[in-house]
Amino acid sequence: MPTTHLLYLHGFRSSPQSMKSRKVAERVAARHPGVTWWCPQLPPSPREAMALALEGTAHWPAHQMAVVGSSLGGFYATAVAEARGCPAVLLNPAVDPARDLAKYIGEQTTWHNPEERFFFEPAFVDELRALQSGPVADPSRYLAVIAKGDEVLDWREMTGRYPGARIKLLEGSDHALSDFDEHVDEVFEFLDLAEPPG
Repeated sequence: MPTTHLLYLHGFRSSPQSMKSRKVAERVAARHPGVTWWCPQLPPSPREAMALALEGTAHWPAHQMAVVGSSLGGFYATAVAEARGCPAVLLNPAVDPARDLAKYIGEQTTWHNPEERFFFEPAFVDELRALQSGPVADPSRYLAVIAKGDEVLDWREMTGRYPGARIKLLEGSDHALSDFDEHVDEVFEFLDLAEPPG
């Protein structure tokens, strides 16, 4: 069954204005206009972010939905895919955000609007820890695009988190996947979005 519903989850301090989410949104609109697309602004609380993603897609057909997640959004996307049994594309996914984000407790600004501030609370680290899960149930449902040049996350840890998954390991690139245009075709091929009728 082709995918009719697509969820995109952005990373820490990011937004639906991120380069990758906009490129995916534009391509969905241009080539797959019948597909339901949703890229919500995620709240700072991981518990609330997961609740938003799961509640917002609760009425979606699990066998015809997919999720894309970048960085912290990749961690959330894994949790959504495990909960719903749907395919997921992970872009430099965070593996242990409870450990990595503990040093960001306090006031933060967002990448796309430095005027916008939020407070990353100590409790959020515990919420991330509560979302940690074991090995994924069906690795064939996952495509991970992982950059060895990621300056934020360790590519070895990312690849090690998804044994048996389809992994596109990039020799260079960076955390933001600035060369995303070179990989977007493979991402869309994996997502298998419904074609417009006619």
